[in-house]
Amino acid sequence: MENSYSRQTDLKWQQIWQDTNLYNFKSDNIDKKFYCLEMFSYPSGSKLHLGHWYNYGLTDSFARLKRMQGYEVFEPMGFDAFGLPAENYAIKTGIHPKTSTENNVKTMQKQLRSMGAMFDWDYELATCEPNYYKWTQWLFLQLYKNDLAYRSDAPVNWCPSCQTVLANEQVVNGFCERCDAEIIRKDMTQWFFRITKYADELLAGLDDLDWPSRTIAAQKNWIGKSVGAEIKFEVCGENNSFKVFTTRADTLLGVSYVVLAPEHKLVAKITTKEQAEAVKEYQLYARKQSEIERMSTDKEKTGVFTGAYAVHPLTGDKIPIWISDYVLASYGTGAVMAVPAHDTRDFEFATKFKLPIPRVIKGKNNNNDDLPFTEYGVMVNSEEFNGLSSEQGKKAVVEKLAKKQAGEFSINFRLRDWSISRQRYWGAPIPIIHCDKCGMVPVPEKDLPVTLPFDVDYKPQGKAPLATNEQFINTTCPICGAKAKRDPNTLDTFVDSSWYFLRYPDNNNENKPWDIDLVNKMLPVDKYVGGPEHACMHLLYARFITKALRDLGYLNFDEPFKSLTHQGIILGPDGKRMSKSKGNVVSPDRYIEENGSDVLRLFLAFGFAYTEGGPWDEKGIKAIVRFVERVERLIKRVNQLSMSCKNTSTEMGKAEKDLNYIRHYAIKGVSIDAARMQYNTCVSRMMELTNALYKYDQNVESKNVKLMSDCVRDLMLIMAPFAPHFTEEMWSQSGYEYSIFNQEWPKYNEKALVLDTVEIAVQINGKVKTRLTIDSSLSKDEIEKLVLANENITSSLEGKTIRKVIVIPKRLVNIVAN
Repeated sequence: MENSYSRQTDLKWQQIWQDTNLYNFKSDNIDKKFYCLEMFSYPSGSKLHLGHWYNYGLTDSFARLKRMQGYEVFEPMGFDAFGLPAENYAIKTGIHPKTSTENNVKTMQKQLRSMGAMFDWDYELATCEPNYYKWTQWLFLQLYKNDLAYRSDAPVNWCPSCQTVLANEQVVNGFCERCDAEIIRKDMTQWFFRITKYADELLAGLDDLDWPSRTIAAQKNWIGKSVGAEIKFEVCGENNSFKVFTTRADTLLGVSYVVLAPEHKLVAKITTKEQAEAVKEYQLYARKQSEIERMSTDKEKTGVFTGAYAVHPLTGDKIPIWISDYVLASYGTGAVMAVPAHDTRDFEFATKFKLPIPRVIKGKNNNNDDLPFTEYGVMVNSEEFNGLSSEQGKKAVVEKLAKKQAGEFSINFRLRDWSISRQRYWGAPIPIIHCDKCGMVPVPEKDLPVTLPFDVDYKPQGKAPLATNEQFINTTCPICGAKAKRDPNTLDTFVDSSWYFLRYPDNNNENKPWDIDLVNKMLPVDKYVGGPEHACMHLLYARFITKALRDLGYLNFDEPFKSLTHQGIILGPDGKRMSKSKGNVVSPDRYIEENGSDVLRLFLAFGFAYTEGGPWDEKGIKAIVRFVERVERLIKRVNQLSMSCKNTSTEMGKAEKDLNYIRHYAIKGVSIDAARMQYNTCVSRMMELTNALYKYDQNVESKNVKLMSDCVRDLMLIMAPFAPHFTEEMWSQSGYEYSIFNQEWPKYNEKALVLDTVEIAVQINGKVKTRLTIDSSLSKDEIEKLVLANENITSSLEGKTIRKVIVIPKRLVNIVAN
């Protein structure tokens, strides 16, 4: 029997689907919408690899399941086309970023279409197109006008290789997440989004999300909420002061020195002449280190005395002010109070530099139990706070400081404002004009987009390439008409992707970024799928932008993505992440041409746990080819039996009940596991049903063809999301109406999942001795009596004493004996 499925089957049905607009989103059914979205791809290389296929192909299988379950599925696709990856690719190839990106997009479009996914290409977008980044610039202006975007001098992360500033989230262990170059710190004037304004809400909102626990934990840690107090220290003999944030105000009486970050603005003001040279040298030393290095607990403690002293806010004692690289200007207040009797880091520092370590006094709680100083720091040299618990001590200390206007309760966050300006070419120009008379002036919205010029030397120069293009940079002030300069920086590509999911449903709107009523009906995204590496970047930024736009009246929902799944990573055959530099990238194209896209999709579904992934190994593909061939032969065999209507039966004997059980077991298993993206077990259920049908056909002479036909029909339906072209072809050949994806998902019958008899394993001391077929309705006591009466078991137990009998109904019996 000749097999029908091949690459030609894919092309045939893709054309039919396109001609009939099968997958076009029908806005009339918006009340039944299901917004299924994959993180869009970077067209920074020339082709998609298997990792992309793994994400997009199997998420499309999930979307197909939802369609067959009655949802109006919206599954768009687009390209995250701005940013460093695309620009670096252009630099490497010598082709202009616009040209190379457009060429790569065309290639990827072709590859994505070959997948046969339900992507509705009418909603396609690319972030590098002016009709998209016009609205990215509009978004920037809305935040700027509402004090959520600002420009400031600040120490920033500088990548010497990419020649640009990076956000904290784009630095991984002190290295650039794009090129792996070591990051250095520089003081620069940069644009920021005030994401910290939403820190508390971003943290609280995590509790209501259907997201992976590791991603929720990562965001909680990155936001880093700490509840404590800010304490004010006056500088001796000067009209200067600084604040420290601490979660342990109860240890204030144990403070013996304070430490400022080397880059703290107060350092230059308070350093004495005698210490000036040493302080300056140390500041240069600290500047050469990344924040990650400075925060390392294993690093040797270093520092320099400023020569200045602070006044202890409770005792009035003079306390030396030091600088050390373990204090960061970007965290907290950039100053810490050192309690060497409490903190290991402070103790090591104090020991090295021979600073005082206050005497530790043990105290007693209300039960008169001796407790360590770590519980009662307030008791050092103090009678006033004796007997208080740690929490009581914090409250008492801060209340006393408040009366002196030297302290208050406070909340601190690890999260820093989002650095968004980049000194690179390939990005959306920042829509700000700098006028000597009027200052910073927003580009009028009617003048958007500020288009990116083509004729620019985009190679890294350590400064913004747009500044070298006279025609672009020189303009006039919209307010006074005087000569002015455009901002030369471009927006970080994460700004583009922080709102793209809002543009998809209304992607051709020329008058506004989206229709508010439409987007409020379409969003949030119901299922979002993408890599876990974006936990504290894209996913956090998208949440911030959503909340900001809500407050500005453009949305009525709080979170962008209801449910999130991270697909695993398909590694190269060498077990390492796919990379062109490593030569281990695997393209899907060959496998599609040889076997058809459905074989590749089924193999990816079956060969890996979806959320884990693993190294690529093509050996199993042939087994999937054989499985598809077996299913095709089975379908054609049952179709022939149905047409001949010979030797048929309507009986539901044991063989029929067993087959019907596996049918409903398969439907239930695929329904449940596909919904949670556990695809490998879904394919296993299909294989089990296929085997059961072959077994029934071979062993039963008077066949119930109606049952076989129903089983095969259900097999095609549950297989459809994972083999769309193949099942569409088989559905058509079986004489059913077009299309299989217009059919309802099959329902399972719980009654059919109860067998008259079941096979159980019988163990003695954990080792299987025999298997018994028993009535499935027997109680535990009845099963135990039946097993103990079995001859094989009684002979095996001869001379032994039964200690315990463990009965697990419908599965096994274990007899413990010695």
